[in-house]
Amino acid sequence: MEADTRSRVLVERQGPVLLVVLDRPEKRNAVDEAMTRGLDAAFARLESEPALRVGILAANGPAFCAGSDLLGGPGDPTPDGGPYGLARRVRRKPLVAAVDGPALGGGFELVLACDLVVASTRATFSLPEARRGRVANAGGLFRAPHRLPRNLALELLLTGGQLDATRAHRVGLVNRLTGPGGALAGAVDLAIEICRSAPSAVAQVLGARRAVEAAAEEAGWRATGTAVADLRGSADWVEGTAAFREKRPARWEPGE
Repeated sequence: MEADTRSRVLVERQGPVLLVVLDRPEKRNAVDEAMTRGLDAAFARLESEPALRVGILAANGPAFCAGSDLLGGPGDPTPDGGPYGLARRVRRKPLVAAVDGPALGGGFELVLACDLVVASTRATFSLPEARRGRVANAGGLFRAPHRLPRNLALELLLTGGQLDATRAHRVGLVNRLTGPGGALAGAVDLAIEICRSAPSAVAQVLGARRAVEAAAEEAGWRATGTAVADLRGSADWVEGTAAFREKRPARWEPGE
């Protein structure tokens, strides 16, 4: 694989498929500024190289991604990709998530930014931001209710609870379910199947879907921005950060 030790992202071309791998396993692949830049560069390459047809987003280590690095931050959104270099990227080529462990917070939002999902039975999905005095700010606030049954998505957003891969497959979030360690191979198989379709037809499918969903996406980003602005710097925001740093349960003050 092509590796840039500063980017925390590994990239490998496998014929018409570009494999993009999160590579910060010692931090559960938490996204810092370097990883955001690496993801932005990788997905820019996917779009710019005509011979590449499909992308796969995978991860090294037992966790898919623990979300943003809460202490150092994920860096600024990139001009083309938005948060994490991916969440707001306009893509003409499909992206498959290969999830073989927990996808928490921003990690789940990376999955939601992909078009298709292959997961192993040891994968889990969660949006724990409310437990930290925050809201999901990289698309999860509105994409989770779109990709999951509404009440299930609200339960995840409100409680920070986990969704296991078997149930995620049953409700339609996960396209293909594999045994432990099999998510990447399953994603490669799915990517190869996509490559049997005409590139122009695949691009038109994604473009049509984007056109239909554009208004809802823009409204979702506006609502997310308002929610984040209202919470930022609040007592709950400060307490949630302190509790994370001190590895203790948050002590919330009663609301007004």
